Amino acid sequence: METKTTSVNLGAVVSVRGSVVEVRFDGHLPPIYSVLRAGVENKIVIEVLAQSDARHVRGIALTPTQGLARGMVVTDTGGPLKAPVGKAILSRMFDVFGNAIDRQPVPTEVQWRPVHRAPPPLARRSTRSEIFETGIKVIDVLVPLERGGKAGLFGGAGVGKTVLLTEMIHNMIGHQQGVSIFCGIGERCREGEELYREMKAAGVLPNMVMIFGQMNEPPGSRFRVGHTALTMAEYFRDDEHRDVLLLIDNIFRFIQAGMEVSGLMGQMPSRLGYQPTMGTELSGLEERIANTDTGAITSIQAVYVPADDFTDPAAVHTFSHLSASIVLSRKRAGEGLFPAIDPLQSSSKMATPGIVGERHYALAQEIRRTLAQYGELKDIIAMLGLEQLSPEDRKVVVRARLLERFLTQPFFTTEQFTGLTGKLVSLKDALDGCERILHDEFKDYPESGLYMIGAIGEAKGKPKPVPSAGPAKAEAKTGAKVEPKAANEANLDVKKDAKPKADPEIAAVTPAKAKPK
Repeated sequence: METKTTSVNLGAVVSVRGSVVEVRFDGHLPPIYSVLRAGVENKIVIEVLAQSDARHVRGIALTPTQGLARGMVVTDTGGPLKAPVGKAILSRMFDVFGNAIDRQPVPTEVQWRPVHRAPPPLARRSTRSEIFETGIKVIDVLVPLERGGKAGLFGGAGVGKTVLLTEMIHNMIGHQQGVSIFCGIGERCREGEELYREMKAAGVLPNMVMIFGQMNEPPGSRFRVGHTALTMAEYFRDDEHRDVLLLIDNIFRFIQAGMEVSGLMGQMPSRLGYQPTMGTELSGLEERIANTDTGAITSIQAVYVPADDFTDPAAVHTFSHLSASIVLSRKRAGEGLFPAIDPLQSSSKMATPGIVGERHYALAQEIRRTLAQYGELKDIIAMLGLEQLSPEDRKVVVRARLLERFLTQPFFTTEQFTGLTGKLVSLKDALDGCERILHDEFKDYPESGLYMIGAIGEAKGKPKPVPSAGPAKAEAKTGAKVEPKAANEANLDVKKDAKPKADPEIAAVTPAKAKPK
């Protein structure tokens, strides 16, 4: 941190209650958000949050308070908490104070900027609604993200949330020449170490910054780590004029840390124990994520919903800031459909004809309608069999299952595990593929041919051969119920639906295929 050459403002500790420290100053009283230092080698950092009277301030410790006692000298640093910015912070990992925690040398040639900054004024904001292309088919087609907007990622453990975030970082850096910043709020040490290793192995670390306020740190530290990350992001947006992808995991833990700070400071809690200033605190963080005339900060935030209650105040306040909601489904992950995004529960405010265009909007609506119809038909298929469906409903089933396979995609960051080369698919190719599937161009292809491919031109396998007229007529004479029987056999695969590659024969079952080899 910078050292001050002016006269030092000294105070004394009056009381210590956990993380809350009260300090007396006989001279100049430090303003709100000032940083005070105390303890051995000034390692205990305190942020002023309240001025009790003309001589006393109350602050929250951003570090553990072990060793702090009444009467100890406290030094006023004369300014707020600051974060390092500059090109030298790329590929590094920091804590809330800007200290490098990746066992590398201390970065040089960095500037220090206050973490408390106002959001960009309306005059500087871009009024155009632009789409942020991720190169991931299911997101670009059904849940388009806004450039300079905020997307919420809802998912539990093991459904591919970290893999999806990693792939977005890879695409952002490798193909859009942008910068990615990962902010772990209340993050587990294990997850941070794993992410660092994965980023390094994927080769995206040189254009990435990672900052952590870990789960074992005091609430004050977790509460400010988001502001530190945003200060770094604003430098790349405003000074370097680059697009920034800001990943926050988890925004609920930011609210939770604010709730702990508020309780420690003695504020009266509001509904369900949350702090009375929750809306203001969340807005102060979220409104800084904006699209300006020089660049954009696009944010993807993991959101934990307490007890799956979407009426919880934390979820309600977070939803009001999001422009897109991406829901990850454990059921789809179990079926091997990755990325495991549920297209029917996910939504985006960008998916309107005026922003994405008439063709894109109509295609997205048709895809949702087809998948919704298939979801309704699953119960009928499970109870009565596929042969009880009308011919039109069978076509819907074929289209929906082909669409589900086509919307899977191999990722660059998982090449070493899957052996499949990663694919970056443009929005045009993704839309063309969906449109051709809906027009039944691929009804005779095996479903496995569309699984884990990029553009539709990579469809594997050959169309099923059309049977000759002679054998078909002979089959029809001997028994008219051959086709329903074959369809019923294919229905067994529909019920299992665990392995997308295991049931290529459901599409357009023909009499010639009914006989075993």
